[in-house]
Amino acid sequence: MKKEISIEKIRSDAEGVYKAGTFLCAEAVVYAIRQNIDPNMPKEMIAAATGFAVGVGGSRCMCSTVAAAVLCLGYFFGRTFPTTITDPQSQKTITLAYELQESFKSKNKALCCRVHLKGKDTERGEHVAQCAGFVGDMAAKTAEIVARELGLQVIA
Repeated sequence: MKKEISIEKIRSDAEGVYKAGTFLCAEAVVYAIRQNIDPNMPKEMIAAATGFAVGVGGSRCMCSTVAAAVLCLGYFFGRTFPTTITDPQSQKTITLAYELQESFKSKNKALCCRVHLKGKDTERGEHVAQCAGFVGDMAAKTAEIVARELGLQVIA
């Protein structure tokens, strides 16, 4: 894991691969976190985010960038063994995920992909600029939380 990270580079990398069409929205978030915070994160984490695309499996329900960001938080702070719902590690991860989704909701008013894509012709790419912003915001917010919680130094 890197000790120094640039939140703006993470934002830029996530938006860049999304706009280039090389990764879907959710994949782009995980890719940028992996590249810039923990290159040892299994690349399968990117694959795990693929199904979140287009509002989770194309359903246009929850914004995929939020889902992918929560996946990343789980990677860093979640548990890998059975305990109880009151387990402090679980509670911390749930609290951090709530913070993350609230940041998205307060800025964008809704978590629902369908709300954000309403009236946009996705076949013509009318959503790309808006969704690239979501990709960048969620990658940056995830990085901000990870840096704060793990004591990583944030650089320009």
